[in-house]
Amino acid sequence: MTSRPLSGRRPAVAVLYREAPPPYLAEIGELADVRLTRADGLASALDGADVLFQWHSFSPALRANWSAASSLKWVHVSAAGVDRLLFGELAGSGVTYTNSRGVLSRAMAEFVLGMILDLAKDVRGSFRLQQEQRWQHRLTRAIQGRPVLVVGTGSVGREVARLCRAVGMTVDGAGRTGRAGDTDFGRIHSSQDLRRVISDYDYVILAAPLTADTRGMVDAAVLAAMNPAACLVNVGRGELVETEALVEVLAAGGIAGAALDVVDPEPLPAGHALWRMENVIITPHMSGDTEGHLERLGELFLDNLQRYCGGRPLLNVVDKTLGFVPST
Repeated sequence: MTSRPLSGRRPAVAVLYREAPPPYLAEIGELADVRLTRADGLASALDGADVLFQWHSFSPALRANWSAASSLKWVHVSAAGVDRLLFGELAGSGVTYTNSRGVLSRAMAEFVLGMILDLAKDVRGSFRLQQEQRWQHRLTRAIQGRPVLVVGTGSVGREVARLCRAVGMTVDGAGRTGRAGDTDFGRIHSSQDLRRVISDYDYVILAAPLTADTRGMVDAAVLAAMNPAACLVNVGRGELVETEALVEVLAAGGIAGAALDVVDPEPLPAGHALWRMENVIITPHMSGDTEGHLERLGELFLDNLQRYCGGRPLLNVVDKTLGFVPST
């Protein structure tokens, strides 16, 4: 999108937050008339607003108050995944939608590498033995030369590929279309071929957006086709995986382990089988949340607002048909 100046007037920006307002609020106020609101006041804030900055990144409040958004031209959300936020009226409207793609990608890639090392070096097992005060020598797995398949070749997937290659792993990708000669991946398979190719990899990393095409893509058949010595790491969306099928394959030893930063359902309820599995690492959807990440998210919106006011192209425009920002 190339935004157009608003005939010299300051845009009205509704800022939806939950607990604390975003950083750079004063700088935003220098460019626009700010309407700070929580979900219960969103209808009033949207009346006559040009822009919605959805700092409360997964709030469904816009959908509930869509009828009040008659002047809305642009929505920016402080998250990369928009699967929970795109609804029919918004997708079919002329409202430009931008997200925070790329801001958290490096942090998420570091998290993935940490989980690969945790699984390979049996850090959880060492901690268990330490608690039992047992000195028990054992062998662990080397990761150099191990084949990795990154499902999702966007910003996060590419950062994962670069870090894995940096430690000597061989990395392929899986995306919408198969192709060779990619700069970050040895080759890219079509996601439609996942079941056929997945047995070739010791680590399978899920970093794809959740769309109609990717929901449940790692089903019982794909899991059954994995190498029994392989590990699954999911930092994409829990719904990419059929949870019950994953529980069954882990319990049967069909794969070696899993590290799950996202799950379905989320949050994972108490008593769920995944909590009790010794070959599973569960983290609470935190792979991109590092010190200073809120400031970086705020900086992106401020940059885009400056672009909007100046009539320049916005960053991270979501293709509302695809449900993500297409790679260039």
